[in-house]
Amino acid sequence: MGDRVPRTVGGRAGADSGPAAGARPPVITSDEPGSFARGVLADRHPALVQQVRAAFPYGRREHEALDALLDEITDGVVRPLAPEDHDHADWAAWGRTCFGRSWFEVPFLWAESYFYRRLLGAVGYFGSLGEGPWRGVDPFAPFKRAELRGDAVEEELRALDALADAPAAERATALLHASLWGNRADLGFRVSAPERAAAEDVVSALVADDSASLWRLLPVGGPSTVAVVADNAGRELIPDLVLIDHLLAHRHARRVVLHVKPYPYYVSDAMTADVVDCLRRLTEAPGEAGRIGGRLWRAMGTGDLEVRTHPFFCAPLPYEEMPDDLRGEFAGATLTVLKGDLNYRRLVGDRPWDATTPFAARTAYFPGAVAALRTLKSDVVVGLERTALDTLEHSGAAWRTSGTHALIQVRA
Repeated sequence: MGDRVPRTVGGRAGADSGPAAGARPPVITSDEPGSFARGVLADRHPALVQQVRAAFPYGRREHEALDALLDEITDGVVRPLAPEDHDHADWAAWGRTCFGRSWFEVPFLWAESYFYRRLLGAVGYFGSLGEGPWRGVDPFAPFKRAELRGDAVEEELRALDALADAPAAERATALLHASLWGNRADLGFRVSAPERAAAEDVVSALVADDSASLWRLLPVGGPSTVAVVADNAGRELIPDLVLIDHLLAHRHARRVVLHVKPYPYYVSDAMTADVVDCLRRLTEAPGEAGRIGGRLWRAMGTGDLEVRTHPFFCAPLPYEEMPDDLRGEFAGATLTVLKGDLNYRRLVGDRPWDATTPFAARTAYFPGAVAALRTLKSDVVVGLERTALDTLEHSGAAWRTSGTHALIQVRA
């Protein structure tokens, strides 16, 4: 699948790299009691093991493997993959300084990524020597499908009917914000007068808004190729697809490449199968949603919309370490849009930056124009104005991690 993913970050997992390495804060770990990172490893991961266990009628082997993983992440030390695992060499290199240590002491980004790799191994997703009854069965599929078939999605799809006749600029803003907020924003939040207050709340919750710069990069009728690196499936992927349809239908983009994960990752991250599920959900819907689904389905056939994946998207590495083939793909795009919190952490680096650090400086390495659409669900943030930051810090709210705030940042 193109070039191999780099084997290390600057020679070891979580190491500094590059000429400005000395000025960088250390990578985030999970060893601080009460920290967001600590809560993810201590609470969220053990709970997820039990949820996955209950979602499928796994056999004794899978239950024993889940028990062992649960013991390890709560009371044990990080153990390497088995030598016969297909990606043993990669993880051995990425985690060369992590094995034998507490999960809470190693880089947070690495620990999260490795947890999901180990969880997939425990339930037999990769099989054994190419075989196994649970090979290729997404352990998170029940959660994704339940959300996709829920009442909230039904309401949001119906809202598209009212939005269909809105002026192009208003429609563009609404769809951009819906894609940004994912499962928080209603697709119709700007359609009717009673919802104006909600629209104002959404705008005021933006800690940074470079949306004007984004649209300047994508003028109507230009020969633009837009790369979109997806985040979550289900209810969050549908707004992404609706926005992609708008870009194509209104000629902001001649072609869109949607990048997804090669295997299940971070519970709800989108794979090709999830794109297909969302497209089917759209095409089966009445009204404008069905028309959008039909256009996207046809765009797949003509190549105007293409889905791609790469092993790097499931690697515990920052985008600074992306392989040459992926770098070349992004360099060929007019704009690359990175969705979601994890992509943001990998884009700017999973470190406790001063929040006023310029976004352009942290993304200067990226091969071409890049935009981040992200609801804040972790500590990392850059590119804020000092006055806005002071207001947020004095609010007393957990604005960095609660999902109540978001940002649109662009480096042209």
